[in-house]
Amino acid sequence: MAYIDYYKILGVDKKASQEDIKKAFKKLARKHHPDLNPNDPNAQQRFQEINEANEVLSDPEKRKKYDQYGENWKHADEFEAQKQRYGQQGGFGGGSYQWSSEGGFSGMGGDGEFSDFFESLFGSRRGRGGGNAGFRGQDYNAELHLRLRDAAKTHKQVLSVNGKNIRITVPAGVANGQIIRLKGQGGPGVNGGPDGDLYITFVIAEDSVFKRLGDDLYVTAPLNLYTAVLGGEQTVETLDGKVKLKVKPGTQNNAKVRLRGKGFPVYKQDGKYGDLIVTYSVEVPTNLTEKQKELFKEIQGLN
Repeated sequence: MAYIDYYKILGVDKKASQEDIKKAFKKLARKHHPDLNPNDPNAQQRFQEINEANEVLSDPEKRKKYDQYGENWKHADEFEAQKQRYGQQGGFGGGSYQWSSEGGFSGMGGDGEFSDFFESLFGSRRGRGGGNAGFRGQDYNAELHLRLRDAAKTHKQVLSVNGKNIRITVPAGVANGQIIRLKGQGGPGVNGGPDGDLYITFVIAEDSVFKRLGDDLYVTAPLNLYTAVLGGEQTVETLDGKVKLKVKPGTQNNAKVRLRGKGFPVYKQDGKYGDLIVTYSVEVPTNLTEKQKELFKEIQGLN
């Protein structure tokens, strides 16, 4: 597996705070969202890379493993288990090991060959004393298709993978293209090796009413000309029902109103929500009666 620099993808320093990572992710997610780049064939891939980087770096436990083991951070638990097995004194098999700046392992055993741990992790069948090493099970990949409104609430769902039904909890706020890992839900291990993991990619369909960018939602609300000119009220749909907004006299076409806390739930942050941005679309009346036309002409003459 080639080394992927998640810090470089998000454009942040390795000492960046969680808040810095959150801000960088939101900025890049808005910029590279596929809906805003329909003519860019690489937009979806770039958006997935950004989501993957955020999924790892925004989780302190995953980030710690990534900082220590690079692209092999997913195998950190196995590495730590082997460290406990062989002990820290004397190394592994009399050899020495280190983490290279390119994000890979380097190290040789006392006999000039890779240690048993690395062989069992990466596929060799040579074990200590001629025995067969345990093999880690194969990782599985699956897609879970959701409606936008389903992704806005935590719920249970059954996913069928390789003939096996897996009941999962979908956390509110997952993003289109986001990938999460279910440890031990992949292929079975061999010779006592650990089971592989299941990686689920969320595919969220476009909604007929709302457009989502990060944690914010955008909606267009029709506004009749008379209300736009004179002011009044306008009913607007939100994720949790309809609300009435006061419209100021003289509201222009494409005027925007921000409803704080009425957007999408923030992933794994209970009680936090993005905003809902309402854009008014002023409707010009058609099929006017002669009387109505005369009244408009009178108004025109006053200017």
